[in-house]
Amino acid sequence: MTAWKEFSVTISNEASEAVTSIFTELGSAGVSVTDRNDFLKLPEYGHDTLWELNEADFPENGVLIKGYFTEFDDLSAIEENLKTKIAELADFGLSISGYSLKVVDVKEEEWATAWKKYYFPVAVTRFMTIVPQWEEYEPKFQDERVCFLDPGLAFGTGTHPTTQLCIQALEAQVRKGHTVFDVGTGSGVLSIVSALYGAETIKAFDLDEVAVKSAKDNMALNHLDETIDVKANNLLKGIADKADIIVANILTEIIIPFVPDAYAHLNDEGLFICSGIIESKKDEVIKELKKNNFEILQVNQMKDWVAIISKKENKDV
Repeated sequence: MTAWKEFSVTISNEASEAVTSIFTELGSAGVSVTDRNDFLKLPEYGHDTLWELNEADFPENGVLIKGYFTEFDDLSAIEENLKTKIAELADFGLSISGYSLKVVDVKEEEWATAWKKYYFPVAVTRFMTIVPQWEEYEPKFQDERVCFLDPGLAFGTGTHPTTQLCIQALEAQVRKGHTVFDVGTGSGVLSIVSALYGAETIKAFDLDEVAVKSAKDNMALNHLDETIDVKANNLLKGIADKADIIVANILTEIIIPFVPDAYAHLNDEGLFICSGIIESKKDEVIKELKKNNFEILQVNQMKDWVAIISKKENKDV
């Protein structure tokens, strides 16, 4: 039986996606992100609710992020790299308040099933419900769409505010026949919901090969593996095609330099949906979008997170 080490990081909400990415870069076999507030807003589902869990396990402020490594990994090097990379987040303007790190042993048979208690079917909108793939779920409405996900690799489970904001934006903007580019696809959830909303051509990109594998598996769960084209790529570098909608749920520090490239890859009056933006950096992103001839259509917010929907304007007008 393989011995595992669980690295638990408590940190601010603002740094959660960055720390998740760090765990992935270091080769974690899985990443879980738990936020007390996410549980508090969910309806009770089945028997595994927050109220049956030990609330002492959840920080009152910020989030708890866990990564998993085996006895065959260089655990000392992983711990040092983790500490260094998290400390460097402050240089990018991300708050690391409340940061702490704990490393414990975990039994493989416990890890394989225990984390499932954190996942529930979530009605992100009236028309879209995200369901863990092991759950039996019957749609409650005739026009309800269901997106099945295996959150075991935790590249985005549909419950984080940034993902929910993107799903809500796609629901409002995707039309039948649209071409959608999903940049930084992670679990593939935004590509999947785009297909369920009627997009015809969907291309998903992620720099991380493990994320690409996770996305492909989730697309297969939804019988969309032949519909969605997913591959490893650095943003849209080397991509010649154009889209009606580009959605990017990534870090602000990546969104800002990506704005000109997003403009170049959109059809006339195409839409750029960007999220992963903490509220304090909203104006910085809006300024960059306007500078690159995007018209701001909507700025939507959930908790401390912001999603911006902007439209490509004709530079010659």
